[in-house]
Amino acid sequence: MKDGLIIIPTYNEVENIVLMIDTVFSLSSDVHILVVDDSSPDGTAKKVISLQEKYNNRLFLLERTEKRGLGTAYIAGFKWGLNKSYQYFFQIDCDFSHNPNDLLRLYSSVISRNLDLCIGSRYISGINVVNWPISRVLLSYFASFYVRFITGMRIKDPTAGFVLYKRKVLESIPLDKVEFVGYAFQIEMKFRTWKKKFRIMELPIIFKDRERGVSKLNSSIITEAVLGVLKMKIKSIFSSNYK
Repeated sequence: MKDGLIIIPTYNEVENIVLMIDTVFSLSSDVHILVVDDSSPDGTAKKVISLQEKYNNRLFLLERTEKRGLGTAYIAGFKWGLNKSYQYFFQIDCDFSHNPNDLLRLYSSVISRNLDLCIGSRYISGINVVNWPISRVLLSYFASFYVRFITGMRIKDPTAGFVLYKRKVLESIPLDKVEFVGYAFQIEMKFRTWKKKFRIMELPIIFKDRERGVSKLNSSIITEAVLGVLKMKIKSIFSSNYK
């Protein structure tokens, strides 16, 4: 995974962060990790710092002063990486709902198929979700259908958070104008990429519910996604920022 930066946003992930970092670095000697931590009170950032000597010049930490949302964490990570020479930008959750081994599959697909965005998809080959209650599976699945209906995108898993962007995609998007901060951020980034006609592919993955720590999903995040998609679609018709 040469020239790759794996961005891991964290808030109270002390139970997962060390294992995640060790696991990712065991996959490749080339890849770098940037942890973007929103002042986790559980000491997540301290755990990262304790590993930086072990992974010298490969493990980086961006500490923010307060919890500002998933989307802004990724934007901060993208900007940090774009100021350096990275060519591939990975997004992965810290809670092991995404299998780190699949990072290699995303990278291989982008390289071999000359893709601009590769999405680790829960729904491209059925419903590949493990240990979620049926209510949450249905909410996620029908939210994906709703997004496709409103936006016209053919992406089966538009809310997916396990993705790989080529550098040129992020350089083409006005990151300061990305509006959403919750899970709708994932939709907006894919929508902007799709509107610019980049090459996109979904790769089937198995998604597991977290085993350690607490989920960050709440009603305000869901509301942002539902109402935000309509707003985003309408704005895209009139605004040049999506073109």
